[in-house]
Amino acid sequence: MPSASLRTARRSAGAVFAVHGAVTGSFATRIPWLQEHLELSTGQLGVALAFPALGASLAMPLASRVLHRYGALAAVRRLLVLWCLALALPALAPGLVTLCAALAVFGATAGMCDVAMNAQGVEVELGYGRSIMSGLHGLWSVGALLGSAAGVLVVHLGLDARIHLTAAALVLAVLAPPAGRGLLDIRPAPGEAAPPRFALPPRSALLIGAVGMCAVLAEGASMDWSGVYLRSITGASETVAAASYTAFACTMATARLAGDAVVRRLGPVRTVRLSGALATLGGLLAVTASTPAAGVAGFALIGMGIAVVVPLAFAAAGNSGPRPSQAIAGVATITYTTGLLAPTLIGLIGELSSLRVSFAVVTAATALLMLSAGVLARGSRSTVAAAGPESDGGGHPAHGLGEEGR
Repeated sequence: MPSASLRTARRSAGAVFAVHGAVTGSFATRIPWLQEHLELSTGQLGVALAFPALGASLAMPLASRVLHRYGALAAVRRLLVLWCLALALPALAPGLVTLCAALAVFGATAGMCDVAMNAQGVEVELGYGRSIMSGLHGLWSVGALLGSAAGVLVVHLGLDARIHLTAAALVLAVLAPPAGRGLLDIRPAPGEAAPPRFALPPRSALLIGAVGMCAVLAEGASMDWSGVYLRSITGASETVAAASYTAFACTMATARLAGDAVVRRLGPVRTVRLSGALATLGGLLAVTASTPAAGVAGFALIGMGIAVVVPLAFAAAGNSGPRPSQAIAGVATITYTTGLLAPTLIGLIGELSSLRVSFAVVTAATALLMLSAGVLARGSRSTVAAAGPESDGGGHPAHGLGEEGR
């Protein structure tokens, strides 16, 4: 049975994931406001939404160094506060150039905090000896759902996004330190050399990162473009468009909270193949939607389908080498840079063709999950222990290390 300190760490990690998700959910509901307020074209918005990817890709490799210097407890709490405060920046930008700069800072703080909290989650999971990462990511999605639900409410009430996001940033920044109070204070061994400032992904993490990349592409596209898509393609109202992300976050949260039990029963490979099938069905529904209701249903299915893929990829990365934080930083750089670039890709394709074509590309990426899921069987130490001899999804004992994270 896990010790009291380990159980406390799990609860605290869940709270950290929830606060992180609330920041994301709050921001996602105001992207249509940013486009209209700054009078941005689809292409300009896509370019602006590339800057979180730029900030994250530069900052994520630094996370392992920050964890080494400050210890896990202080690093997670401080980075989470910075991420919360950065929420206010995009809404305060007066133009496209300043919006891009604000989004770069937003992405940098998001990425570093993401790596730090996932490294903590992997350590807690190893202490438990069974899969818990999907549940932690489920709490992230619960936080995103709560943040987006609050966003839908303030959109409906007509509250200016500058007031909304500034207030949300301050409230969440106050909640961040107590949320992380019970985390494991993991510190380097005496005399242990500091990791490189920029940690390149270990070779073992590259294929794992490719699987996560497909899921994060769908996640990033759905988060940032579902509302714009429904307004422009199906003629949805602003409130219904904002609710599309809420539906996406709701199904993702539900699937993640149930995900650990599914992974233990089916194994990571079968779980990801089933996930890919559901996400592909949702993508097809969204691409062919002619009414807002069909579009919302499609995004809800996408959320359900991709829910557990990223937790499984992070867990595999965290167990694929001697430095969990370095491996996670590598996979996070691959997957979340893809996710943060997804809005730009969607915008550019939409500008050159149409948003329907953009989401056809997303649907093709989710279909690849069914083909590439087998690589997770090579890095599933914690899930192998929990799922038993079928953890490779094919009736054979899984081999290798690793598993889970967000």
